[in-house]
Amino acid sequence: MRAFVMSVESQSFSEAARRLRLSANVVSHRIQTLEKHLGCRLFNRTTRRMSLTEQGRVYYENITEALRLIEAAESNISELGALPRGALRVTAPLHLGRVLVAEVASQYQQAHPEIDVRLRLSEHTLDLVAESIDVALRLAAFEDSSMIMRKVAHVERLLCAAPAYLERAGLPKRPQDLLSHECLLLRSANMRELRWTLTDQGKDLPVPVTGHLEADDGDVLTAWALQGRGIVVKPRFEVAQALASGRLVPVLEAFPPAPVTLGVLYPARQLVPLKVKAFADMLVDRGRRYIVRELAKIGEQPAP
Repeated sequence: MRAFVMSVESQSFSEAARRLRLSANVVSHRIQTLEKHLGCRLFNRTTRRMSLTEQGRVYYENITEALRLIEAAESNISELGALPRGALRVTAPLHLGRVLVAEVASQYQQAHPEIDVRLRLSEHTLDLVAESIDVALRLAAFEDSSMIMRKVAHVERLLCAAPAYLERAGLPKRPQDLLSHECLLLRSANMRELRWTLTDQGKDLPVPVTGHLEADDGDVLTAWALQGRGIVVKPRFEVAQALASGRLVPVLEAFPPAPVTLGVLYPARQLVPLKVKAFADMLVDRGRRYIVRELAKIGEQPAP
């Protein structure tokens, strides 16, 4: 079953074999054994490509969660008397992935050498179940009750820009003034910030924004802001050093963007693997320390 699921997700027997640390012949033989057991073909195979049959698609949709439960049970039992083992799939936003999660993943894997950490950095909000993700670090307003969310920090956000840009374009005094300013836009397939939601005395205030520069990487937007190219929305901790040095200054402080939560997220299952809990513990602890350290640069403490 593992060979089948890995072959579907990697779309290649040879890639599945590499991830499972087996030979391609062994993976192919295991698929054939599974097909014989089920009495049907799971893949249509040609010399150039492979695709799921209808039976294969139905089997994949039904077997993935069952396989996760089996792996969780095996992992929990093995971890009681031995080292954690198996794959741990982690996702995070690009910036936090680079400055925080990559180091946590490296240290965690070093402490647990039988674990393979597979880190995916993206500004896209990945479907944890569909993408077989074990742990996610997210900046969001969490609403999905089917997931376990462990809060790292309450995150204040702000509008900011370089002094050179404000000297050239003028300082906006009201949210409506943003219509005449260059706004640096974060976009992705499922996140199109054509409106910024600011707050006015606790009430949401959607504001249409436009700009000539957009990217799907928040670090790129920060770099453009530092170059004086426009106004950007950022978590306060993420630009703390630039604020402390004066390279960026707050804009429209009376109308801040709505705050979000930094949280560690993982699917709520009947059996949560111990390796997931251990990694989440480490990420929550390191995440809180990271936020405290960054906000200290501008003399602030995280909000409760």
